[in-house]
Amino acid sequence: MFKKIKLILASVREYKKYAILTPILMIGEAAMECAIPFVMQLFLSKIESMDIGVNFDFVALLPYIIGLILMAMFSLTCGILGGRTAAIASTGLAKNLRSDMYKKLQSFSFENIDKFSNSSLVTRMTTDITNTQNSFAMCIRIVVRAPLMLLFSIVMAFISGGSMAFIFIGIIPLVSFGLIMIIRLAMPIFKRVFKRYDALNQSVQENISGIRVVKSYVREDYEKEKFNAASDKISNEFISAEKILAFNNPIMNFAIHLSNILVCSIGALIIINSAQLVDGKIVSELGLPALSALLTYGVQVLMSLMMISMIIVMLTMSIESIRRISEVLEEESTIKNPENPVFEVEDGSVVFDNVNFKYKEGSEKYTLENINLKIKSGEFIGIIGSTGSGKTSLVNLISRLYDIKEGEILVGGRNVKEYDLDTLRNNVAVVLQKNVLFSGTIEENLRWGDLNASMEEIINASKVAQADEFVSSFPDGYNTHIEQGGTNVSGGQKQRLCIARALLKKPKILILDDSTSAVDTKTDKLINLGLKSQMPETTKIVIAQRISSIEEADQIIVMDDGHIDQIGTHEELLKTNRIYQEVYTTQTKNGGNK
Repeated sequence: MFKKIKLILASVREYKKYAILTPILMIGEAAMECAIPFVMQLFLSKIESMDIGVNFDFVALLPYIIGLILMAMFSLTCGILGGRTAAIASTGLAKNLRSDMYKKLQSFSFENIDKFSNSSLVTRMTTDITNTQNSFAMCIRIVVRAPLMLLFSIVMAFISGGSMAFIFIGIIPLVSFGLIMIIRLAMPIFKRVFKRYDALNQSVQENISGIRVVKSYVREDYEKEKFNAASDKISNEFISAEKILAFNNPIMNFAIHLSNILVCSIGALIIINSAQLVDGKIVSELGLPALSALLTYGVQVLMSLMMISMIIVMLTMSIESIRRISEVLEEESTIKNPENPVFEVEDGSVVFDNVNFKYKEGSEKYTLENINLKIKSGEFIGIIGSTGSGKTSLVNLISRLYDIKEGEILVGGRNVKEYDLDTLRNNVAVVLQKNVLFSGTIEENLRWGDLNASMEEIINASKVAQADEFVSSFPDGYNTHIEQGGTNVSGGQKQRLCIARALLKKPKILILDDSTSAVDTKTDKLINLGLKSQMPETTKIVIAQRISSIEEADQIIVMDDGHIDQIGTHEELLKTNRIYQEVYTTQTKNGGNK
């Protein structure tokens, strides 16, 4: 656990000086708060020694008054500055942690991302970091202040009251036992809460991302019930924990009152039994000023104990948060650049040589098995097959979104593991099955392909993707605002914009993963014709459900259950391949996609 805490603390960075200054200020505050009752005792003893009616000397009291005021001001100043520096250090830690986690996520491969759910990552970057921030602020302030207050108060109690201070030494174990029991009962509940948060965030995320489906099927009430169920579980867990923590105050109040009773009772007996008349004044072994100081130190000792118990509870919560955050920060990308990477892709040729692939090491079945494939640069390749046959898995390996353990994949005559990752992925443009547009204008979305693209290049790419016509019909043209996820354009328009964005990369290899499923057959054919005429040197790999999308391909790959069933042209496959024949017959029946 120490290693994980050290990893988290590394994110303090430029805020380290505030993190170091805070405990120093807390030491000053604790020292002054423990010294003030002692000075007050001396002040009262001085007053007690005076005969107010005869020889009262106000000037003699001034040093005590001024000293108390200065000490109180110093304590207040240390407290205020300590609160400010702790706030700066803790918020700085939270800012850096979020930044470090976000940067780490950007370096993850798909395999790494698969290990964490979206809702869990959201919880880790919000709730968990907030818990860590609060506990860090408490650590550099209260974790220093409370133990010091406890130690200083006990020492000063012995100085002020002598053996009377043993009253507090006797009460401390009793109070500590009660606080430990509270913490042991509350800790497991707080650990469970974080999983509840994941479920709550998942409910919100699913509802927002699928809001159209929810409304289409009139399932709002179901979603409300699901959210309420997740919310109620969190609420119930916190209520259970708070019920246990609520015993803190009664225990502390009991201990404070018990110590006050013992101090006052035993102190009174000592004063009465040891009282003597000296020079006309009553003198006793224990004076009222010392008794007053003891009562103050007793409260400070027990309040320090309560603060320590609250620190332990907060640290218990934050330790679970720290563990979850460090899981992300410690995760190493399964895909890394080689030591001497290649920074140039010669051409768009692709070779699969005896490739076997599975997503998890422990899986019994391969996702792709015995894949042998040669694609020449500039070819138009079609891939077809049933759902789950491995089409997407196959093309994801070309841009090294996943790494293989068996076999070899060559792009431009070199193993994909030899390339610099940015170089490889800049030369292999992929329009994924799930199309994503970001909030912003159409032009801003297209510039994801090339930030420095000219307006002419943007329009040309849009024309090839058959997007220019509908974009031009918008009042604001390429300055039309796109909502998050592209919710204000149709599925077909979204697909065409995503294709145009990929074309702006000017890749050696272009992969369209079922990226024209939402456009009509005519537009689909126009897109393919545009790709063939405008990008003759680019290797084009198209995954499609419709045979009409790929029937003019140079080669068509038929996938079945993770392996290549057959490779050939449209005419060849119609004659020899049963799967291709069945698909073609189904789609052309009754004048379908002929």
